[in-house]
Amino acid sequence: MRITNRSVSARLALVLGALPFVVLGIVYAMASHFRRIENPADKILPSLEAMGAAFWRAAFVPDRRSGDLLLWTDTIDSLFRLGVGMGVSTLIALSLGIAIGFIPHIRATLAPFVASISLIPPITVLPILFIVFGLGETSRIMLIVVGTAPVMVRATAQAVIDIPRELIIKAETLGAGVWQTIVRVVLPQILPKLVTAIRLGLVPAWIFLISAEAIVSTSGLGYRIFLVRRFLAMDLILPYVIWITVLAYLIDRLLLALSRRAFRWHHIGGDSL
Repeated sequence: MRITNRSVSARLALVLGALPFVVLGIVYAMASHFRRIENPADKILPSLEAMGAAFWRAAFVPDRRSGDLLLWTDTIDSLFRLGVGMGVSTLIALSLGIAIGFIPHIRATLAPFVASISLIPPITVLPILFIVFGLGETSRIMLIVVGTAPVMVRATAQAVIDIPRELIIKAETLGAGVWQTIVRVVLPQILPKLVTAIRLGLVPAWIFLISAEAIVSTSGLGYRIFLVRRFLAMDLILPYVIWITVLAYLIDRLLLALSRRAFRWHHIGGDSL
């Protein structure tokens, strides 16, 4: 049997999936060890023990100034901004995407505009957001919305356009109006693809979130990383980066599990990444 036709058991998939992470950890530990042999005070590649101690202090030792557990405070603030930003983007994508994909006049009017907006690098409009919305939470959330909503709108509109025309014609033949067709035909068809659009939108959303927190914020995961970089505190920066990666991965897996549970028909016949 050819290797392309061989299936992978769940246990083997778990082992193979963990293998790159184990190799990366071993390579890092060796590189850190050799650097510290040459320079015991090296800060570029701190030891795993040093990173673990720094992560423990951030997570379980109250800060001397504020008394907060910095890791959890930063995590809550960042997840709040991410959640609100992606929530607004999802509502925009759902409403505009359906309108653009389902109604030709709206598609002719708004599709070129949305396509143009989606090509603007969101970081370039950050100063404008600061001027318009100030330096508070609104500007940070709006950066996420500006960076993710246009692309999600285009993905949702394309999902509507891809719906087989026969389904629309059958609904209209049975007497369904525009609203009934949207609710009973269009919406169920595009919801799984909307979840996929959200998962893909989370990648740039994290980038814009960290960027906004790094530039102007007093809390958050991005703020903490850029605050301690001046001290070359790699023993804290690297665990924070790993923590952000873990959070992003867990959110992505939760959305995939939600999609598999709510829209089983969409996942029949193939694996989902």
